[in-house]
Amino acid sequence: MTKAPVIKPSFRMLKPSLFWDITSGIPQKLRWLLMSVSILLPLILWGIISSQGWVKPLFLPTPMAVWEAIANLWASGDLQKDIIYSVLRVLTGFGLAVIISIPLGILMGAFASIRALCEPIIGIVRYMPAPAFIPLLVLYFGVGEIPKVLLIFIGTLFFNTLMIMDAVKFVPKELIEATYTLGGNRPQIVIGVIFPYILPKIIDAGRVNIAASWNLVIVSELVAATEGLGRRISVAQRFLNTDQIFAGLIVIGLIGLLIDLCFIWLQRFLCRWSLD
Repeated sequence: MTKAPVIKPSFRMLKPSLFWDITSGIPQKLRWLLMSVSILLPLILWGIISSQGWVKPLFLPTPMAVWEAIANLWASGDLQKDIIYSVLRVLTGFGLAVIISIPLGILMGAFASIRALCEPIIGIVRYMPAPAFIPLLVLYFGVGEIPKVLLIFIGTLFFNTLMIMDAVKFVPKELIEATYTLGGNRPQIVIGVIFPYILPKIIDAGRVNIAASWNLVIVSELVAATEGLGRRISVAQRFLNTDQIFAGLIVIGLIGLLIDLCFIWLQRFLCRWSLD
């Protein structure tokens, strides 16, 4: 009985080139070119659409108008004050979440007993939208800084913990068994084996979840604040100052980019071995 010929499907829909290589790197010049295009192209389209009058300036101000709004806010000192307040709130709330989530996530990933104890309640609470806690936080702590920081803490703690816990699952058992063979104990395995191995994943988790911190600080400042970028956007919306709204959004994006670059530098500095 003859076998039917095997027909191999062809997936080469695109011409082979370095641009389309899967999981391959690209030259540094091409990387910088693509990064520049990703920023310049939206700016060019924005300038064309706004300058041609296709959209009313009330809804889409020109890039020059937004730049002037940023310059005016900076000259008045309001922008610097708003940036400082928002950044401090994010760093405080996220920092508290990191301090708790790293040891808790490692312990949950390493010990099934701790995972069974903590994972159910974390699984329930993480599905509760963090902004829904604002009325309670305001009721308990007033409209000062504490509820804003706690909102960021609540909104990032559980996701960060679970991402770190999942990272522990991928630690090779051979490393743990070898440490036991060499006379290591449980604290040495947790601190000397598991933590260094998952450190790149911990930094990646922080890089992802700090974006959620910025979303939450803006929400908290929209509700009750006298300073902050979220408050600035809320006031601008009230008086139909669309240029200031765009200015606030752009400043938040630039701060986020700077924070992201800091995480990348931190990973390269602490985990150079993981980038090889």
